[in-house]
Order: sequence, then structure tokens, then C-alpha cells
Amino acid sequence: MPPVTQLGYLAFQVRSPDTWRAFAEHTLGLSFGEMLEGGGFTLRMDNYRQRFFIEEGPLDDLACIGWQVADLPTLETLQAKLPGATRGTAAECARRHVQALVKAEDPSGTPLELFYGPELDAEPVSPLLHSRFVAGPLGLGHVVIGADDPARTISFYQELLGFRLSDYVRCVYFGHDVDIAFFHVNGRHHSLAIGARHQKRMHHFLLEVEQVDDVGRCFDRALRNKVPIAQTLGKHPNDYMFSFYALTPSGFQFEYGHGGRIVDDASWQPEVYDRISDWGHHPPMVFAPPRKAESK
Repeated sequence: MPPVTQLGYLAFQVRSPDTWRAFAEHTLGLSFGEMLEGGGFTLRMDNYRQRFFIEEGPLDDLACIGWQVADLPTLETLQAKLPGATRGTAAECARRHVQALVKAEDPSGTPLELFYGPELDAEPVSPLLHSRFVAGPLGLGHVVIGADDPARTISFYQELLGFRLSDYVRCVYFGHDVDIAFFHVNGRHHSLAIGARHQKRMHHFLLEVEQVDDVGRCFDRALRNKVPIAQTLGKHPNDYMFSFYALTPSGFQFEYGHGGRIVDDASWQPEVYDRISDWGHHPPMVFAPPRKAESK
């Protein structure tokens, strides 16, 4: 069994928890979980007690990535392998609603929490979704992070944590050089992707829904709620995701999609793609830049 089984949760440290709660509930369609001591709250999407931790603070960025592992012996084995890894306290485990966790960092300084034994609960019903989020054993979605030394960071996830390569995208995208490696830990095409360093620790996270119409409805909500669209509706060639991208209140992006590809390790062959999208995913600013104020 692979040591890491899914992307379990994401924690963000944000300047304005109230703005984030309104965004998460009224644009993304996530469900409120509970208030956190010290400021902030959790968000839910499936039968996991939590999938997102929105914690108050000045960072306005990713605070940590929570990776679920198979069992306690696996967690202990990984702790012994990871440089500088420390065991989470009872209070930290209670805050995350898990039985045990280990804290570490990847070579680019991205904080990680490896855990097992998540607390489960009845699945919440989102008043905005006509279907459901695709989560459960596939994890909450995926996360795309930046790395100062991509080769060393890729080696860390493959050799120490057992992530499996899905494929690469290498191209020029609207004047920007793109070189991204995609990795899976279960059937989801990728739970993690690694590219060049950005201003934020992460480029985006993905939420996937069961029905394509829920993507369109979220796109409409983003427009109505004046959420800046980063990339229009489009479809990726590697994971087949039909999706769009927009900005969170903290400035990093989210992807909202449907139809993600499932990987079968028995027959999977990684490829190198020369494009990000088969169609769409255009940055609106490229085609419709804001008008300059007329001089009087």
C-alpha cells in the first residue's frame, strides 16, 4: 500500500477570516464546520470532519498541507525518514480532528502535516450544489505548489513519500515558461503538482464536482460576487478537467472543475504535454484589459 493515501486537508493563514467565510460559502459552496480557537474556522465538503482550516494571521497564504497516510506504523516510518520531522501534540491532533500527526517541511519550505485517523461525520449538504464534491477516498482535490529547487522537491515527494509521477506539462503560456510535474497518490490524476516558485507558496487548489452544470453555476456566482477570474472555462489535456480559475481573497487561485481523469497504475504511462489546455483557460486580462480613464 502506498504510504500517502490522499490530500486530506489544507490550512490557510488569512488576514480576513470573515471575507474568507463569505467567499467559501457563497462562491465555492463549501459548508461551515466550526470556529477555531484563536480566530478562524473550518470548512467541510464531504464526510470528513474538516477539509480546510482558515486560520487568522498576517501570512495570507498556505499554512500547511495535510497528507493522510495509511496507518500508525506508516506514520512512524515516515517520521523516521523525514529530516526535522516532529510529532504533533495531543492539542494539535485535537485541533485537526485526527488520531496522530507528524509535522515536517519539504525542501522548498512548504509546511506539511502527515496524519492518520481522520474524524468522520455525516456529509453536509451544500445549498449551492446540485450534485456533490468529488472527494472521499480521492481526497479534497489537488494542490499546486512552487519550488525553489523543483528537482530536489520532486525527489523528496517521490523517494521519501512515495508519490507517483502522472505526467509533465512543458510549454510557453502567454509568454511564461511552464514546467510542471504532476503526481498522484490514489486514482485521482494528480493530488500534487510542482512548478516554479510564485509570490505565494501555492498557485492554486482544485475543487471537483460531480456535475458539469455545477461548474457553470460556480462561474456565475464568481461573476456575481465580483471574484476576479484568472482563467476562463477550458479543458486540460492531461487530466481531462473541465474547469475555470479565479482568485481567492488571499490572492492565490482556486480551480473549480468536473470530469477529472482516473489513473490506473497497472497501465499508466507518464507523458509530456506541450500545452496547458486543449481549449480555453484564457486570462481575461489578455483579451479585455481594463479601459484607461478618459482624460478631461
